Amino acid sequence: MAETAEAQPNRRDILYVATGAAAAAGMAGAVWPLIAQISPDASTLALSSVEVDISGIAEGQIVTVKWRGRPVFVRHRTRQEIEAAQNTPLSDLSDPQPDSARVKKPEWLIVVGICTHLGCIPIGYEGEYGGWLCPCHGSVFDTSGRIRAGPAPTNLEVPEYAFISATRVKIG
Repeated sequence: MAETAEAQPNRRDILYVATGAAAAAGMAGAVWPLIAQISPDASTLALSSVEVDISGIAEGQIVTVKWRGRPVFVRHRTRQEIEAAQNTPLSDLSDPQPDSARVKKPEWLIVVGICTHLGCIPIGYEGEYGGWLCPCHGSVFDTSGRIRAGPAPTNLEVPEYAFISATRVKIG
């Protein structure tokens, strides 16, 4: 009968394993701070979303909140404003988008308050369509935040938002 000899571990094998384990631990210790450095800090994460209490916003009122350092307009639209936005023919718009694609609840419009032309802040309740008017270059937005006249190339941006209750909305 032939015997197969089993290799017995010796001191050199144990040193190889110990050296490999120490090197792996050292690499993990060196990489961890690099990964932690590129992660956003707590203040950045805190600004990534904002909750707004909409219970105190009267019908027809626009409230401006700050989100990620930018103004966001929260508008409680009246029945007339909703009807005007819904009945606008898409052929009249340079950036056609139906009102239903811009709102989750018809009475609430939430848009980033920065003109898409050169980044100015439009003024509410101004302009021919009762929405916003950019005083710098004359862009006119309707009550759905859609561009109706002027040099702005696109509609006011609609941020990600969700209604978390009947009186609170989370933006971002």
